[in-house]
This record gives sequence, C-alpha cells and structure tokens, in this order.
Amino acid sequence: MNSKPGRLYLIPVFLSDTRPDKVFPDYNFAVIEKLRYFIAEHEKTARRFIKKVAPQVVQSELQFYILNKHTNPAEIGRFLQPLENGLDMGLLSDSGMPAVADPGAAVVRIAHKRGIKVVPLVGPSSVILALAASGLNGQHFEFHGYLPIDKGQLIHKIKKLAKDTLSSGKTQIFIETPYRNDKIFNFLLKHLPEDMSLCIAIDITGENEQIKTKTVSQWKRTPVKIGKIPAIFLFGR
Repeated sequence: MNSKPGRLYLIPVFLSDTRPDKVFPDYNFAVIEKLRYFIAEHEKTARRFIKKVAPQVVQSELQFYILNKHTNPAEIGRFLQPLENGLDMGLLSDSGMPAVADPGAAVVRIAHKRGIKVVPLVGPSSVILALAASGLNGQHFEFHGYLPIDKGQLIHKIKKLAKDTLSSGKTQIFIETPYRNDKIFNFLLKHLPEDMSLCIAIDITGENEQIKTKTVSQWKRTPVKIGKIPAIFLFGR
C-alpha cells in the first residue's frame, strides 16, 4: 500500500456539445488519460465524456463510484479508498464544475478531512461564465441552485430576493430544469420590479449560445421563448 494518498482531480464536464479544445486546456486531457478511477453522478454520462476527451483509454479498465441523490451518505467515504491506496481519482459532474451545485461537494469535504490533495482543473463553469458575461455585480452575488417548485413559495422567494437585491446590490443567480425554463422566466417578468436587470444565459459555450441582459420592462416588450435548453438566470441592479 502506498503511504502517500493519491490526488482528487475535479474535472469540469462540457456544458454543451462543443469542441473539447474550445473549453479544455491540454493539461486536462493528459490528466484524464492517466486516471482509471472516477466518482460520477451517472456512469453512462461519465463514460461518454471520457470517450470524447480520451478515446484511447480502454473503457473496461475504468471503475466508477456513483454519487447522486440516491447514494447513501454513509457510503461516500468508501469511494475514496483508491485515493488512500495512493491512486489518483477524478470527480465528475454531469455538467460543468463538480462540487458546485453538485453532490460532489461531499466527496471534497471528506478528502480534506483525510488529508487528500484536491486539484481543481480549469474548465467551463456555467455560473461563473454567465455572471461574467451578464454585466451584473460580480463583486457581490449569491447562487441559489434551484428555486422552489411550489407556486406560492416561488413567488415569495422571487420577491424576497428582489428586495435583497434592491437593498444590497447583490446579483442573484439560479438554474432551472430545462422544461421549466419558460415558466420561471414568465414568473420573473411578473414578479420582479420593472427596472430590475434580468440576464438569461442559454447554451453557454455551445453553437446556440445567447447571453442577454435587459430590464424586466424591456423583456416584456420583446418576449422570448427559451425552450428546453440549459439556461442560467441572473438578476440584479
């Protein structure tokens, strides 16, 4: 057994069907080619990603530990066994940066407690890319993940966040399940102040990428249909 633990690499996964060299540095390819152990949300998605960026890797040699909402929290510590045996591992999300709005944070937390080196790789993060391109406050912002599904709770949350923004200048950021994009967009138009700036970032890094920031009143004059495309929503002053 190797006395020195392996390294846990946080590997960003593409946000859209884009060329790997557009969003990935060469170093990432080299790291993934050497890894044989991975922690991922879904094995099929992870294998497809690895095949795209490292087609020479023999898929049968790969071992996956699945971490998603169905995983027993008591089992997560066991996933790090290869690291404790001196072998490097990769942590993958289904999309974007692992451990950000992603169950992988639990793995990273355990790794730190066990003295395992965590190495974040450079790559696409929808939250950061959308914020940078929005023109909204990048010094003071908050990411909320998903907003409530219940209509009453959703309206209350939107109004509460809008009030917070008006008093603090903070940018509010959240994501939504693609099939609910248009519903949440219409709720924002109905319940945000007319002069609030609202940004919609669609298909980030993809061929159909669109990132637009307008006031709520401007959006109402030029309504759009987002459709079932991955999107990030941001609003602020």
